[in-house]
Amino acid sequence: MTTDEEKPRITVAIIDDSEVVRMGLRALLGTEPALQVVAEAANVATGVEACVRLRPDVTLLDIRLPDGTGFEACRQILKRVPETRVLILTSAVDDAMVAEAISAGAQGYLLKEIDGRGLIQAIRDVAAGKSILDPAVTARVMQLLKATGSGRDPLGSLSPQERRVLALIADGCTNKEAGAKLGLSEKTVKNYLSTIFEKLHVSRRAEAAVIYAQDQRR
Repeated sequence: MTTDEEKPRITVAIIDDSEVVRMGLRALLGTEPALQVVAEAANVATGVEACVRLRPDVTLLDIRLPDGTGFEACRQILKRVPETRVLILTSAVDDAMVAEAISAGAQGYLLKEIDGRGLIQAIRDVAAGKSILDPAVTARVMQLLKATGSGRDPLGSLSPQERRVLALIADGCTNKEAGAKLGLSEKTVKNYLSTIFEKLHVSRRAEAAVIYAQDQRR
């Protein structure tokens, strides 16, 4: 039987141009036994190289970097290390940034105002497969979706089985885990997701999860 102490720690990379921020994050994450900071970088180039070399479970990524943007870094990292989970951690938010972060494949978008406990939990959740959005960001995503027409009765076009698949994905399940719960193959779940994305007019799991979460609050 594996105890919490014996479980592999979640490895984290920090990419931020501020040395003070990096030091603060390392100190904060160092208080959580389940997390291990394995890399730090101050720009896109060294950040991508570190992620390719060390393959962290989660990458904390700022948007403003001296040699490019966090969006560029996100795309490069996910292309070369698709198994890592990218969590945008920034002080800036606007509609264009939110849209580009989701388009780049980020699994989360948090503002630096978040408290330490919230950040640690967000890292754990993202590592487990969930999509995490700051409440202020969620509101902006919903506005974007409504602006494109996808916010109007968003789940009305889904079949009961598609709703069940979406509920599990929104809860953080992988395709394989969702398939096991529903008695479906991983490929079948993937096919369902393709149909769900088409019906909801989205292209990312994070977008679909936000729509589902908003629908549940009605």
